[in-house]
Amino acid sequence: MASLSLGLHVARKRGAARSGAVERRNLLTVCRFSVKTLIDRSCLETIDDSSPEFTNFVSILEQILSHRLKGQTMWFGYESPRSFWDYVKVACSKVSHSCIHSIESMENARSSRAKGRAWIRLVLMEKRLSEYISSALRDFKTTRRWYEDGAIMLGEEAGLLADTLICLNTIDFSFCLKGEGLNGSCPAVIDYTPYLKFIHSADSISSDEEELRTLGSSGSEKSTPEKMAASTAAAIFTEQSSWVSKCKRLEQKYRMALEQKCYLEEMVRLREAQLSQAMSQNKALQQRLTDTHLSHTLEKEQLEYIVLELQDQLTVLKNHDLRSRQELTAHLTNQWPSPGAMDTNAVALDTMLYRNREEFPEPRADVCCYESVPDLSGALTHTQPGHQTSQLTLAPSREGGHPLSDRSVWVSAVSSQL
Repeated sequence: MASLSLGLHVARKRGAARSGAVERRNLLTVCRFSVKTLIDRSCLETIDDSSPEFTNFVSILEQILSHRLKGQTMWFGYESPRSFWDYVKVACSKVSHSCIHSIESMENARSSRAKGRAWIRLVLMEKRLSEYISSALRDFKTTRRWYEDGAIMLGEEAGLLADTLICLNTIDFSFCLKGEGLNGSCPAVIDYTPYLKFIHSADSISSDEEELRTLGSSGSEKSTPEKMAASTAAAIFTEQSSWVSKCKRLEQKYRMALEQKCYLEEMVRLREAQLSQAMSQNKALQQRLTDTHLSHTLEKEQLEYIVLELQDQLTVLKNHDLRSRQELTAHLTNQWPSPGAMDTNAVALDTMLYRNREEFPEPRADVCCYESVPDLSGALTHTQPGHQTSQLTLAPSREGGHPLSDRSVWVSAVSSQL
């Protein structure tokens, strides 16, 4: 019994692995068909949300990115389902000029599924879907943490998926990120009908015609030569029409490939022109930055030299001002007598006047006092500041008159002499 149960377990495991491989192969095959139909449709009209080919492609891509995606573990071991957007915003965070922050800040996309659909539309318009998928696949640790074993994103088919999606860079998409296509409540349903149409090849057409002729000849045993000629002509006409249809299909494919080739060549030429322009702008900016840095260094050195020169001039002016103040103070001090010398002269004057009044009597009233004014030139002498002594003497008159008795006249004369 144990061996039987073990054999059943191994059989179930192999069956699950086989079914998983078939599912992965089917999804990738349908994805390639969807990309081809998008390219064919883009030659005729602009791809937008109303295109059924695009709707089917988005559903297929959502199924691939959500294939065997791990759930979020909650309390008591319960796992809540996740959306592929939760994986994309972590694995593609290192992409340069990423649009993840713009998607996160969208107001009309609330749920994770709606944000994921908005991300698909935006990167398709930017022609960077393959770049994002390749960047996510390079972060193998994050991919391993988010997906279970057997997922498409963990297999070798993921690299083929990125190579297939690079063909979408040749299509100009036009989407409205505020439309109904971002509704996260609608599930992603794949329509396999466009990919199940059986198209006869040239070999199958010829074999069917031969089989019909064989059945017709066997059914009519008494066939006449006229009927045989008519059947032969019909067979020849049918074969010619089949060859004509084949030539038309090949011509249409050739024209489509030629248009795609011209478009790709034009895109390459445009990108090369943009690259050369960007490189020339970069060189001009670098040269401008170098010139600005050099001029800034020269101006800084000139300003430092000017500051040092102004400091030296300020020091010289300060010293000159201090020396001028000292010279002015010394000049004023030497020009005017000191207070002590002035007091000494006043005391000597008072003493001289007192002695003269005692020695000479008062003159008469009828005698003019101006005639007896003694000659005071040389009578009054004093020393300038800086001398040790100061004296005031009274000399006799040159005319031999009486000495002056009026003190006011003497003071006036002494003041004039001073």
